[in-house]
Amino acid sequence: MIVVHPVVELHFRGGFSLWPVGEPAVFDFLRLHGGMSPVDIGTAVMLIAACNDVEGLFPEEHPPRPAEPLDRFLHPLFTTDQLFVAGGMRVTDTATGAALLPGCCCDLNEWRDWLDYLDEPGRRLDLGHDPFPLVEVSGGTVRLTPDQEQRDSPVIETSAPGLRRLVAGAEEDLTGFLRSAGAWAEQHLPGRSARLTAALGRALDVDPPQAS
Repeated sequence: MIVVHPVVELHFRGGFSLWPVGEPAVFDFLRLHGGMSPVDIGTAVMLIAACNDVEGLFPEEHPPRPAEPLDRFLHPLFTTDQLFVAGGMRVTDTATGAALLPGCCCDLNEWRDWLDYLDEPGRRLDLGHDPFPLVEVSGGTVRLTPDQEQRDSPVIETSAPGLRRLVAGAEEDLTGFLRSAGAWAEQHLPGRSARLTAALGRALDVDPPQAS
């Protein structure tokens, strides 16, 4: 079975204590979905906020940071228009264990590029480097090579309509994560839940779920 999951790249900061997060990990990914534990949600929020903590590079584009540590950390996430998230789509063949992982410099916020590529296979689909994943469409078949620079790299094959359905399922995972993150923020970031959900929605290019 082929599965597609949205993932963020794990790149932990030492000494983070603004809310509970998971243990540091190197060269791994965290899947985003609606059933995440509170600690995993907190880890994902921290990772996404840290990705965009580049305010010092463009000081003229941001208002001054607040002095309070929590608001200071969240400030770039709340005030940056063009947000990004290091990660991407992880495609796994559960029968063989082969997995296409996002390469370096691949961003999860560009996940809709997969749908654009299926509509127009001649477009460029940038999945990063180290490894160098490759997606090719021929007729109705999609071939996914985890690392095109490895001669013996495995290949994952699926249909174009099937991959489109799987990417749509990944979008549902992102929407579920936003809903869970909003509930998580009510407890851990009181008074900031709506702003956080809106910012995460911008970062992940997903509309925030409507309140029921």
